[in-house]
Amino acid sequence: MRTSLVSRTAGIALAAALLQLVMIIAFSWPAARVAPRDVPVVVAGPQAAAVADRLDRERPGAFDVRTERDEAAARAALADREAYGAIVTTPSGPKVLTASAASPVIAQQLGALAQNLAQPGSATAAPVEDVVAADSDDPRGAGFGALALPLIMSGLAAAVLLTFAVPTAAWRGAGVVLFAVLGGLGVAGIAQGWLSLLPGSYLAVAGVMSLTILAVTGTVVGLAAAVGRAGIGVGALTLLFLGNPLSAATSAPEMLPQPWGEIGQLLPPGAAVTLLRSTAFFDGAGAGGAAIVLVAWAAAGFALLAVGGLRGRKRDETAPEREPAIA
Repeated sequence: MRTSLVSRTAGIALAAALLQLVMIIAFSWPAARVAPRDVPVVVAGPQAAAVADRLDRERPGAFDVRTERDEAAARAALADREAYGAIVTTPSGPKVLTASAASPVIAQQLGALAQNLAQPGSATAAPVEDVVAADSDDPRGAGFGALALPLIMSGLAAAVLLTFAVPTAAWRGAGVVLFAVLGGLGVAGIAQGWLSLLPGSYLAVAGVMSLTILAVTGTVVGLAAAVGRAGIGVGALTLLFLGNPLSAATSAPEMLPQPWGEIGQLLPPGAAVTLLRSTAFFDGAGAGGAAIVLVAWAAAGFALLAVGGLRGRKRDETAPEREPAIA
């Protein structure tokens, strides 16, 4: 008995230590490796080709440079979320356009880049204009970046409560939908009204929040119904330990080591961040892919919930026939 207890204690301690290491790596590694990697930018104007060559030469691999004919086209690219910034060449010198709403971190880096784009012989840096600015109450995006983790954690907590407190799959599904609607309206109200982190339509922002909650909570409830309690652990590991650090909520997918930045956009936290930026700041531009990802996760979750419900119904139907054999 004592040997068994010692082995169990040592095993739990070892597992907890390994989990701790995984958590440290998952949350710290992406943040420690943030750097521009093929960040889409636009160069426009008569000297666009020369500036593009200079960027490729001085910052190899940092930017994915696209040339446009004029400033209007460059501004349109930023508004449509096709680029994070632009350099417009003019007879009086270059100027830099940024979109801090898409990524305050990239906007700051492009602003620093303007220091090196001054006209030869001029001590003045190229002017910088923020075309699509972040909310004035959250210019660095710190509050926006902090929204993702509470959404995921509360979604996981709701999934656990629904799994253990509600006995049938149908009512669990109803609980997921009700929680998503109420949670979306509440979170959007706090983010826009009290904290003033997001502009845009309240109902549109609330819809994004509700879809995020539906994807997260629905997935975990579905996994728990289909594979048992282990499904909760699988869901938590996928969404919290993998999805949240790779969401790029405080930077941009192109700032993370690849292919992790792209993988993060296929998980609910990353898709939610992208969809929320597009909805709140860009009138829905670039929202299609992220919306599809969230809908797919939500649909998969409810499909798993249906599978779990059918299995539970079959067990209930066969239970009376098995009782005599057991007895």
